[in-house]
Amino acid sequence: MIEEVRWTPRRHILLRPRTGPTGTGDVGCVRSKNRLAKEVVMKVTYMEPIVTEGDRMMQQLVRDFVEREIMPVRQQIDDDKEHVIVRRVLQGLASLGFQKSILPPEYGGMGVGSLVTFSIAFEEIARGDSGIAIAAGCTPWCWQAAVFAPNEAILQRYSAQFCGEELQMGCFAITEPGGGCDIENPDVRGRTISTTARLDGDEWVINGVKRFPSNAGESQLYCVVCTTDPGLGDEGIALIYVPCPTEGLSFGRFENKAGMEGDRNCDIYLDNVRVPKDHRAAGPGRDAELFRQNLTTGRAGTAAYAVGNAQATFEKVLDFTRDRIVAGKPIREHSICAGMLADIAIGIETARAYFMNVAYMYDHPETYGPVISDFMLSRASLAKVYACDVAVMVTNRAMELMGSYGYMKEYDVEKYWRDCKILQMVEGGAQLGRLDIIREYYA
Repeated sequence: MIEEVRWTPRRHILLRPRTGPTGTGDVGCVRSKNRLAKEVVMKVTYMEPIVTEGDRMMQQLVRDFVEREIMPVRQQIDDDKEHVIVRRVLQGLASLGFQKSILPPEYGGMGVGSLVTFSIAFEEIARGDSGIAIAAGCTPWCWQAAVFAPNEAILQRYSAQFCGEELQMGCFAITEPGGGCDIENPDVRGRTISTTARLDGDEWVINGVKRFPSNAGESQLYCVVCTTDPGLGDEGIALIYVPCPTEGLSFGRFENKAGMEGDRNCDIYLDNVRVPKDHRAAGPGRDAELFRQNLTTGRAGTAAYAVGNAQATFEKVLDFTRDRIVAGKPIREHSICAGMLADIAIGIETARAYFMNVAYMYDHPETYGPVISDFMLSRASLAKVYACDVAVMVTNRAMELMGSYGYMKEYDVEKYWRDCKILQMVEGGAQLGRLDIIREYYA
């Protein structure tokens, strides 16, 4: 329960619980009654200069929620076709303030502008389930352009419903059936966007199809990446908000994926969808900058999701290798196995340290430059590519250490193994990320 929220622009929230102690030098864990007493639940700490006391308290709040609400049902989420469990968990996160987190205080929001704060929170959620983390994270991602523009018309018209108690969701609709992740490639500069927006009097008329957006078919508000003219490049990129329901807005079937079912995806069809002129985030040129900012935060956020997956896997494999006896002693007491566990620890700690470093740089443009720069996109892509590679490595090594138990559902590792591979494909996949990393070094 949050009693007070204080905010300063681009920094951190301060959460004060009604009861209980304040945060200490680092954030430990609270063992849930739903977990076995012997199970490992590891302490996660961050460098003192990067995080605030409020961040630590928020981390503990989220971890307690994950232990209580996600961990006991994490193996049921991928079979939850009606999203009964998923919506219950998302409603719980909404009650903690996640759906209104990015919205300004003057509109009833929490005014969280810090990527450090978001990264800590969403690593913890992804430790339980990365699909749910993406579903929760896409709502502030959808709102980001309107908040940073700022677009007063969108904020005045739609923020109230997102600042209420009832679960509301947002979708940032980028990719398409034809060009796919071309749209997420800054060098293409919007020339491959096929979803068009035409101004007709005081209304935008939108036509096109979006494929695979997170929260599609579930959201009450959509930020749609369009073009007013592909030949204009960046000047033609338009971020236009579409509420649901709206005439001409419809959806395909939900995709049947290998994992991450907490994050729903389906095609979005826009057939002469009309919205007011003021539903464009900003305008020519500025929309392209806001789009790039979203790409940067999306890649940094994916790094946090991946580390959350890896962290949960590490906890499971540490527990297993302690209790499983081979040749008269625990698996982790054999040197070759200890070395594999060390590689897992090295990967997780370095991936976490780097994505937090990137988040800190994003929060301090006065030192590290504009958040829309090639430098920031490169560093966010580096964090994402590395963290996802680490998560894939961690789940593979965990399976090797656990043998056949590694792919048994009751041990949970196979879930993270499936999920982290999907995360690797988010925002253009591993190779587009590498291209974005190295291009900045060519400058």
